[in-house]
Amino acid sequence: MPDHESFIARVWESGRRYHRDLPWRDIDDPYAVLVSEVMLQQTQVSRVMGYWAPFLAAFPTLDALAAADAAVVLERWQGLGYNRRALSLKRTAETCSREQGGVLPTSYEGLLALPGIGSATAAGVCAFAYRKPSVYLETNVRAVFIHEFFPEAAQVSDKQIHPLVESTCSQQDPRGWYYALLDYGAFLKQQAANPSRRSVHYTRQSPFQGSRRQKRALLLRQVLAHPGISGDKLKACLDDFEKAAGRCPCDQVLCDEILEGLCKEGFFKKEGEAYSA
Repeated sequence: MPDHESFIARVWESGRRYHRDLPWRDIDDPYAVLVSEVMLQQTQVSRVMGYWAPFLAAFPTLDALAAADAAVVLERWQGLGYNRRALSLKRTAETCSREQGGVLPTSYEGLLALPGIGSATAAGVCAFAYRKPSVYLETNVRAVFIHEFFPEAAQVSDKQIHPLVESTCSQQDPRGWYYALLDYGAFLKQQAANPSRRSVHYTRQSPFQGSRRQKRALLLRQVLAHPGISGDKLKACLDDFEKAAGRCPCDQVLCDEILEGLCKEGFFKKEGEAYSA
């Protein structure tokens, strides 16, 4: 196990060596940082690159996002996947607009209390926007600590990593420190022996093609594109999509379950036989 001093020096050096120039870095706007952190959850950097700036151009402030129609927000999010993140982000904006004067809280606890903001997102906003020391533990950071401190271990837990992240975080430059960790971790994850796979929290993402997630995404796109569309037409669109991919038509019960779930989650609503966002 490396001593903290040598580990810290190695991370700073690796951060310089593997530096990535990303548009959401070195900015002080907490809302813009929040948008990047939410978009980057379970999504590749290369994909987020094409969405972050246009999303901010459409909704430049928390108040603007709060005032926007949910359907418009979801349309801007299409292609990023995990659409519930867009709704959670909008609910956060609504809460801040209503209760915080249109600004994000400056404390970790205040951020964590907002809809859909977890510990990593709250810590990320603290470190990157407010430059406050925090315990920012996400997949690339996790990869570095497993690689450096647990080189032979399997099933490493965040409980083991958390105190190491906390004790090594730079008090003078937490933003730069976590950028270095992220870039070093991104490099390590490209190697054959990806350290993240030795985390107890690691799960291989299930294939998207033919999945329930893909069906949800298709149905949502159809409702956004055709407000007032009927359940029968949605089922027909889904069946056509499945057949074109060489799969069997979707079971009616499954289709109904997905539509009901999307309504309950607030993606759209049903009035009579018509679905609209």
